[in-house]
Amino acid sequence: MKKLAINGGERIRNKPFTKWPIFGEEEITQVNEVFNSRVWGIGGTKVKEFEDLFAQMHNAKFGIAVVNGTVALEVALKACKIGDGDEVIVPDYTFAATATSVLNVNAIPVFVDIDPDTFSIDPNKISEAITTKTKAIIAVHMGGQPANMDAIMQIAEKANLYVIEDAAQAHFAEWKSKKIGSIGHIASFSFQSSKNITSGEGGIVITNNEELAQRSWSYHNSGRRLGGQWYEHPFLGSNYRMTEFQAAILLAQLKRANQQKEIREHNAQHLTERLLKINGVNVLKRDSRVNVHSYHLYILKYQEEKFPGISRDVFVNALNSEGIPATRGYVPLHKEGFLKEVKEFTIKSLDYAKKNYDNISFPETEKACRNSIWLPQYILLGTIKDIDDVADAFEKIIENIDELKSLN
Repeated sequence: MKKLAINGGERIRNKPFTKWPIFGEEEITQVNEVFNSRVWGIGGTKVKEFEDLFAQMHNAKFGIAVVNGTVALEVALKACKIGDGDEVIVPDYTFAATATSVLNVNAIPVFVDIDPDTFSIDPNKISEAITTKTKAIIAVHMGGQPANMDAIMQIAEKANLYVIEDAAQAHFAEWKSKKIGSIGHIASFSFQSSKNITSGEGGIVITNNEELAQRSWSYHNSGRRLGGQWYEHPFLGSNYRMTEFQAAILLAQLKRANQQKEIREHNAQHLTERLLKINGVNVLKRDSRVNVHSYHLYILKYQEEKFPGISRDVFVNALNSEGIPATRGYVPLHKEGFLKEVKEFTIKSLDYAKKNYDNISFPETEKACRNSIWLPQYILLGTIKDIDDVADAFEKIIENIDELKSLN
């Protein structure tokens, strides 16, 4: 048996995986064009070009580029006229921005549990959470796998609710051959530094609804009216405009996005085939209706019951020692401190004051937060040898699992 690297043994992998972000002459050329144009913001052409192309690639008519994905969610909520005292249903297993965006428009996040097979919002829990104050559902496409959009849209239609797709991790994903971002009423994407296409920061709102598009445009552009006078501000907006530099980088990133998507899909399939043969970790199920999985994250479930006395955190540390950049993922969102902090000075709503997030429990989310292991998308952009190294590290640790008992 090979000694584990965490205990001084030889590492499975000593060289780095594919470096991220990936860039080339395309990005440099695009950015230089912006420099030389001397139009770095308002009045440039790159933002509009990117908005149109990205929306088109997701089968949407309208795109409004903004400074980041969090702002994209806030703009989408405002476009749906969600505000003071309104309730928005969100999954408990997601990045904080899904909930903070709701709070930042003075609405109330209502958390629901996740489907243990996919870690996306559980449609069966959504109906139970709907009240007369519910205005929207935020469907998070966790890790790049589309949520169950058939069920979510059916529930929303019956209850007359907006569906906002949080597609921060799901660029170019497809549900039943429909592009993510074109199924709900409006969608937000992120181009933060870890995302599958990136400009360091950035985001976009896309929709097929002209009214939502016009309202989004106004909110991101200082409350101006599309087609109106420059110093006419009929809406309470802010300055969330994307720069020409961000758009230039993203235009270049789009040129290799489809090829990278296919590489991720191919390598993820190989990794799944390897890991399914290993006893001790489970691969998240892929819904048969998912045509394209973005694989922003490759997520596994650590089976704690198989290894008594050895926590997921120790297992992840062992993976890191073998040269695999695995991480632990989220904590339950309803336990985050900002939910209490906003009561002090931000939201004075009596309905929110009555909220006590300490008294709720979401068992599937809590289990996911305790047992999930995340692998980043750039691992999947390497060679089959890279993927085999990942699987070999899992095998090595599990074969020598007793070595970890003293480290817990």
